[in-house]
Amino acid sequence: MIVFWISLIFLVYVYLGYPLLIALFARFHSRGKLPDAELPQISLIIAAYNEEAVLRKKLKNAFELNYPHEKMEIIVAADGSTDDTCDIVREFAPQGVKLSYNPDRRGKLAAMAHAVEGAAGDVLVFSDANNSFLPCSFQYLLQPFADEHIGAATGAKHIRSEEDTLSTSEGLYWKYESWIKENESRMNTCTAAVGEILAVRKTLFPHIPKGVINDDFFIVLSIIRAGYRIAYVPQAESWERVSQAQQDEVKRRARITAGRFQALANSWGWLPWNNPVAVWQIFSHKYFRLLIPFAMILALLSSLALVLAAWFGAIEVSAWVKWMLAAQGAFYILAALGRWMEFSGPLKVLYLPAFLVSSNLATLRGFFKHVRQNQEVSWERVNRR
Repeated sequence: MIVFWISLIFLVYVYLGYPLLIALFARFHSRGKLPDAELPQISLIIAAYNEEAVLRKKLKNAFELNYPHEKMEIIVAADGSTDDTCDIVREFAPQGVKLSYNPDRRGKLAAMAHAVEGAAGDVLVFSDANNSFLPCSFQYLLQPFADEHIGAATGAKHIRSEEDTLSTSEGLYWKYESWIKENESRMNTCTAAVGEILAVRKTLFPHIPKGVINDDFFIVLSIIRAGYRIAYVPQAESWERVSQAQQDEVKRRARITAGRFQALANSWGWLPWNNPVAVWQIFSHKYFRLLIPFAMILALLSSLALVLAAWFGAIEVSAWVKWMLAAQGAFYILAALGRWMEFSGPLKVLYLPAFLVSSNLATLRGFFKHVRQNQEVSWERVNRR
């Protein structure tokens, strides 16, 4: 019974309790209006390993931004690329686009660090090649740097609707994440960044040890540890398409969670222990999610054991426990159906169990990748629609 209750309370806290607590605390914190300040000189660094299919569109999108062009340089980090990515960058050289290239493929972090060495901006803005920005995104994204206590700012990730269950569920997930990060930012500091729209003061860009998997999360931890805050700017919007298939999304999430298990294992050196509130936020928002699949398994097995014991007359359990077991059974049946059925209209909500189960299966995959130490820093990008 104790195992069941602990598992259930933990799941409720992670999915609902922490978001509601942070929203409550945020109501008592008002950051006020930022002082007027000039927009900083920035370096837009685009990670582009073999991105010939989307790079032209990405660069055209960058030139459409409502940000003073004389204050923005564009650098494409194309280390290890073997397709026409570098040739495409050279096409845009007359417009000021710079190429950062090393023939060796050493992973995204190494490519970013290599590009930073030649960056002239006071603020580095990191992005991927497969997303696009609204024209006003950078003006909003760079505003928080008028506050000297802001070390980095990140924007909102949006998924383009494909009128299917996967893109709908991904879109709902990122809206949920956006709500949490906005309240975190108001209360203390945002504890997560969207890697495809992340701005960092150049002086705070950390030395990143070899083997780090999640670049954006490591940067966030380093900046908070240095005594600065991370601002979340929902008006700075980044848009991209969902993965080609659910299996691709599981692959992507497994890599992310392997990196998060790596961060958890290195907590003593990586966490901002000088900011206890931020540590609580990081555990509640990021690290506790790594334990959700284990809590789900324990909740199911413990409730099943209780009902079976009651069935054989060993103990007595309330009807509530039986209903909870039935609810879990219905949840997993819906999850199984969602893997091969395409729900439409209002029934799309029935896909959420499949989305949650696949996300937590990805977490388990990430855990085993971390235990076996077989998640490489470089990896093949997933296909997008």
